[in-house]
Amino acid sequence: MVEPVRVKKKTPTKKKFFYLLVGILLLATLVTTFFGKKGFLDIQRSKKRYFELQAQIQELTRQKENLEAEIKVLETNPRALEKEAREKLWLIKPEEKVIIRKKK
Repeated sequence: MVEPVRVKKKTPTKKKFFYLLVGILLLATLVTTFFGKKGFLDIQRSKKRYFELQAQIQELTRQKENLEAEIKVLETNPRALEKEAREKLWLIKPEEKVIIRKKK
């Protein structure tokens, strides 16, 4: 018995064009998913920035609480107020003299 010879059929041009088009669309979708606006990399950068801003907010909140506590102490404690005035503002009483030492 003789086997018939199989002849490879050429893929029609329309099919090749369709596969090429599907491949290009798939590639474009992948590229925009990772590198496009609102893509994976952009979302990762946004998450990083979000966490940095959250840490900054926590630090500023802590500083605010410290300053509010300092204000409360200065409003209620006259000695603390006098100490701050002398150290930071260089205020003195009329009968006092200031001696300044030069640092070496």
